[in-house]
Amino acid sequence: MSTPVPAEQQAREQDLVERVLRSFDATADPRLKLVMQALTRHLHAFLREVRLTEAEWEAGIGFLTDAGRITDERRQEFILLSDVLGASMQTIAMNNEAHGDATEATVFGPFFVEGSPRIESGGDIAGGAAGEPCWVEGTVTDTEGNPVPDARIEVWEADDDGFYDVQYADDRTAARAHLHSGPDGSYAFWAITPTPYPIPHDGPVGRMLAATGRSPMRASHLHFMVTAPGLRTLVTHIFVEGDELLDRDSVFGVKDSLVKRFEQQPPGTPAPGGREIDGTWSRARFDIVLAPRT
Repeated sequence: MSTPVPAEQQAREQDLVERVLRSFDATADPRLKLVMQALTRHLHAFLREVRLTEAEWEAGIGFLTDAGRITDERRQEFILLSDVLGASMQTIAMNNEAHGDATEATVFGPFFVEGSPRIESGGDIAGGAAGEPCWVEGTVTDTEGNPVPDARIEVWEADDDGFYDVQYADDRTAARAHLHSGPDGSYAFWAITPTPYPIPHDGPVGRMLAATGRSPMRASHLHFMVTAPGLRTLVTHIFVEGDELLDRDSVFGVKDSLVKRFEQQPPGTPAPGGREIDGTWSRARFDIVLAPRT
């Protein structure tokens, strides 16, 4: 149980809070003023609740400094921090309100890259990435059931070794691409069967997870970002049914509606497009429903 804080000390601390709040009174942008004053109130409330020590303050500053140092064009440690604290998912939940049967959104993640190669429907995003071949197909419709033609579908994933292409030092492009839905809203592509992997845990976020007894592992998933004129951009994943990590994904990204069956196909099973595959492969269906833009 914490030691009670004397009334005189509480008054001194509250006076500081009020002075900081007043420092934002002249902010011209009302939204910025709201955000900064709310941030100030909640930050000071946290400091006072835990009675933060000066040593802990210094450790916190060091943590943020280390996160900045390790962040570059290939790695965003602050997104990882937001993800593992659930802040990313909470922001997504607030900004993607339920609308009919629209597909649910989930975390963006730190490994999206602009300028992915384009493939045609039925093409392969793997680009040499290690992993079991996986056929993914579905449709893109709006919440009224109308097909959405020419929707841009960005897809990306980690390879069988648990790494995204940008985590390698050789500037490869693999396991990412984009394609467009057809006139009837249909799409299809080859990928690799998703497997579990750890988020990068060799930096300050990883040390925080280790110190708190948390795992860095993510449930198996395939990323999607779908855009179409007049409709809300969808950032989401599909997850593999039966994955033991579904209930303890390190970034809280799993939603029941996004868990899909990846059906294993035995060797010799005819593959779409006449592709010849030595060994097993899998297939999954993901029908995407886009909400209207508001």
